[in-house]
Amino acid sequence: MPSGKILFLATVYTHLAAFHIPFMRFFQERGVEVHAAASSAKGHKENVEAAGVICWEIPFARSPYSPANLKAYRCLKDLLWKHRFDLIHVHTPVAAFLGRYLAKITHQGPVLYTAHGFHFYKGAPRRNWLIYYNAERLAARWTDGLIVVNGEDYENARRMGFEPGRNLFYVHGVGVDLSFFGAPSYENAVRRELGLAVTDVVVTCVAEMNPNKNHIFLLNAWKQIATRETHSNNHLLLVGSGELKSYLEEKVKREHIPRVHFLGFRRDVPAILHASDIVTLTSKREGLPRCIMEAMAAGKPVVATNVRGSRDLVDDGHTGFLVEPGDVTGLAAALERLMRDPELRASMGAAGKAKIQDYSLDRVLAEMAAIYNRYLDE
Repeated sequence: MPSGKILFLATVYTHLAAFHIPFMRFFQERGVEVHAAASSAKGHKENVEAAGVICWEIPFARSPYSPANLKAYRCLKDLLWKHRFDLIHVHTPVAAFLGRYLAKITHQGPVLYTAHGFHFYKGAPRRNWLIYYNAERLAARWTDGLIVVNGEDYENARRMGFEPGRNLFYVHGVGVDLSFFGAPSYENAVRRELGLAVTDVVVTCVAEMNPNKNHIFLLNAWKQIATRETHSNNHLLLVGSGELKSYLEEKVKREHIPRVHFLGFRRDVPAILHASDIVTLTSKREGLPRCIMEAMAAGKPVVATNVRGSRDLVDDGHTGFLVEPGDVTGLAAALERLMRDPELRASMGAAGKAKIQDYSLDRVLAEMAAIYNRYLDE
């Protein structure tokens, strides 16, 4: 791989800090100068800078309708006229669209786009198909390589004209560092902190509290379960923060839903997962959810909604259960079945841990290295 300059581009630095620092280090270890460009409005720019990456501020807004993106367009255009990059790797819809167009008109090197979950998908609102699908069809002409992380997006990419092995690639997500999910020497500490007994059954959801993650659906199912006397030793841990946190806390209080613990943002997610018996995710849509991958790495069975991305990971009846979005009774039944059966939890957890080896960070780095080398060699 020749020395040179690489640019990682996303709408917010939060995304780059959470998922792409290992790939930036991959280039740095090979003598490549790594740059990143995004908005720091949500924080975490300092995490990327701490990795030795040259960072640029581009004031993107997540909404494609925001007038702030006009300023972002001008800032990014100015950056790309001043710097020539040997490869640009774009992420997230707004930054990816503007970045691909500007890379072509400023005569940059090849442009790769990782779609972490197209905003058009089976069951998506018609507006999403009209806006995002047509935007991606237009941007296809500026995309040298498209990387997808789930089966549904792979098929949609083929329909847009991308060709497997030529400019369409399937990779196993952003990878999970399995070294964080080894022997759980600290799980009892988490239970002690929360006042939970070793015999309590703990269900955990790790997700930002926004409408898409659908915590209301989960709480409605939990209400069915937790108010039964036979489940008086079951606890629900909600890990994460977000715009709906106050509303959800008020719902729990108003409806007297028992044994729900709001843990907020945590940096010890591996320990929390090891202290859990079951992990759940009730999203309306996903790309390829890392929280499910981490749960499987920790050897936990997963109950998830039957949506793109989640169903790529969860083998229904083997590594966990899939339920239809909105089926409160079905979600409650799936959780209850696992609560009652520790042997089933153990067998499903073991099956998930075996499956997730394919999604390890080492494997994904190897998959991405092959793609990067292909375009840099050209």
